[in-house]
Amino acid sequence: MATLTVENYLKAIHQISLVSGTDWVSTGGLAETMRVSPGTVTSMLKTLSSTGLATYKPYEGVRLTPSGRKLALRIIRRHRLLELFLVQTLKLTWDQVHPEAENLEHAVSDDLIDRIDAFLGHPVSDPHGDPIPAADGEMRGGESGIPLSSCTAGSRIRFARVLNQGPEFLRYLSETGLQIGMEGEVVENNPEAEIVTARFGDKTISLGHPAAEKLLVQENPR
Repeated sequence: MATLTVENYLKAIHQISLVSGTDWVSTGGLAETMRVSPGTVTSMLKTLSSTGLATYKPYEGVRLTPSGRKLALRIIRRHRLLELFLVQTLKLTWDQVHPEAENLEHAVSDDLIDRIDAFLGHPVSDPHGDPIPAADGEMRGGESGIPLSSCTAGSRIRFARVLNQGPEFLRYLSETGLQIGMEGEVVENNPEAEIVTARFGDKTISLGHPAAEKLLVQENPR
């Protein structure tokens, strides 16, 4: 059985590799994400390598083996299903669920997670729009998209996913009334001022480009 620490490392390696677009993750980048020293990370990577969950090369970094990736996706599946369950059944807000799911993901059984999955109707994405892996580790879909900051004025859009899932940013989005699945139109995208303005129904929202880069939208939704 993998320990809580091992599971957290595998999950972090997988998520960093998705963002960077490469299988190899640097020791420094992983240390920053885990908020520990590079020496601590190196020791854990040697452990992961010796158990066959990852391949570690000094000065190059680490990448997950097939078994490591399978376990990482198993934990991500638990986390995202738990987040959705907490939102839909206990009515927690999307800025509250992450730390709760972090605690629960290591304690629940696969059988309970499968039951939650069935109870929720086998959803493809969590409250933030992140895709939920199926029991076999394959992604069932979820929403892809492009950053709102790259959309031109007049574009019809659908809010698909939020990448910045810090509580303060999520609470700000809630205060504006913006929710996953809302459709609207880009009113203006000013590259000089680095501000994009979009209208969703009767709500008009203006965001700086750094914030708008963290919102993924689908253009010309059906």
